[in-house]
Amino acid sequence: MPPPSSSGAPHARSGRERIAVIQEEKKALSKSDADEALAGLLEWSEPVVFDCLRECYRFRLEEPQAASLARRHARQWRALIAGDMARFDELRRDLVDALAAFELDVGCMLEADVGVLAELYEIAMARFDRSPRSAQAYRDALSALAARLAPPKGEPVAA
Repeated sequence: MPPPSSSGAPHARSGRERIAVIQEEKKALSKSDADEALAGLLEWSEPVVFDCLRECYRFRLEEPQAASLARRHARQWRALIAGDMARFDELRRDLVDALAAFELDVGCMLEADVGVLAELYEIAMARFDRSPRSAQAYRDALSALAARLAPPKGEPVAA
């Protein structure tokens, strides 16, 4: 290790060390931005989520049943966005049971989830068109949500 400088601080970091520090700072900033985007989604997304889900279920069910499933599915989305994964998993299992009662399968749920993600993405990109950092934060947040939307373990994925 090189001797300390006259100020008592170690010599300047190597180029690789500086790059590593910058990358870590960028990751932390990106995570912070994505967390802020998730907080934003929690504030404004609920009516959008419900409308998308209701529209998807209306193709298969009459209005009262479609709205009922959409409300149940929207609660699951709220838990997902809030990061309450235990609640999300519980609501996800309940939703699978509710879908089965209407002779619908997990593929229907996944189709609805894709529709919600697409709608949230469109809205966020249109809203933050002139703010690349915010747009990227919403992309990161929505990517994280998409990764958590895997089908329940042991459930067949048929459409």
